[in-house]
Amino acid sequence: MGAGDTDEGQAAQGDRAAFSRLMSATKGDLHRFVTRYVGDADEALDLVQESYAAAWLSIRRYDPARPFEAWLRTIALNKCRDWSRRRRVRRIVRGAMGLDAPEAQAVGDPAPDVGDRIDDRRRVRRLDAALSELPDGQRAPLLLAVLEGRSHAEIGQILGLSSKAVELRIARARKALLERVGPAD
Repeated sequence: MGAGDTDEGQAAQGDRAAFSRLMSATKGDLHRFVTRYVGDADEALDLVQESYAAAWLSIRRYDPARPFEAWLRTIALNKCRDWSRRRRVRRIVRGAMGLDAPEAQAVGDPAPDVGDRIDDRRRVRRLDAALSELPDGQRAPLLLAVLEGRSHAEIGQILGLSSKAVELRIARARKALLERVGPAD
């Protein structure tokens, strides 16, 4: 079977049906990855949609010899990074204006509800917060390894790193999370 006979090969030639099949095959994993990365399921839906739109717009540059999922994951990771930068700007604007200013309220990015929650939910929040504070170079490899069970070699291929660099970044991410959240009970 030649490269043009696969969904990847056909999509690379602009076949919408083949691209739709690839979307169906990858959307669950991609959504889980993006949700964990940004910590907001609604934002993740938008980012996944933006990722697929960007992938379709640049599909002619896709090399079918490369795994489609790795190529798509790179696009999604860039969308997540852009979202994180925009979020930081919103926080700075809100902080500079004061939270009571109408302009700050319109910026969005509401703080999480801090009601009476069970300890597990508090720990999950602390973990999510600690994850969001990790440098991108540590967060992405950790999420790909832990949430998706990818090998260091696969992660390296997705992120353009050596397996050893992936291993080191995951170790640093775990150490940072342990320092911020503490050991699991």
